[in-house]
Amino acid sequence: MNDEMEDLQEAHPGAGTFQFGPTKKSCNHRIALVLAGKKRAASAPLVEFEGDMEALPQAGRRDIAVDWDGEPKLIIRTKRVEQVRFCDVTAKMALSEGEDESLEAWKARQQAAYEAAGIFDPEMIIVFEHFELFEDLSDRY
Repeated sequence: MNDEMEDLQEAHPGAGTFQFGPTKKSCNHRIALVLAGKKRAASAPLVEFEGDMEALPQAGRRDIAVDWDGEPKLIIRTKRVEQVRFCDVTAKMALSEGEDESLEAWKARQQAAYEAAGIFDPEMIIVFEHFELFEDLSDRY
């Protein structure tokens, strides 16, 4: 862990470190959406947390988002967490992720990703984390 990350961990006890996405392009794009105020939620299938339930988002917790190269870019604070079946995700929830223009587009994109991972079920539980930008670290590091 470098000195900057140690300082952030000290300033934000219990903060996890994560990347917004499985590719450099998606990760950096989602950071830009958060910084622009368009992305205020993230979702993941509950099954992704089965090996580490402590990694589940928790209201009030702050986490550090890093870019693809591992540089800290922002700190988010979780406002609330919902668990909902995929088939019950609302347009408001889907659009709060800031990446799609409609619920249908969100469902199509997510279903394709979950099918590719071999985990799709219309009744699968999705964890929705609603968050706010706590600190922009772009100029700091």
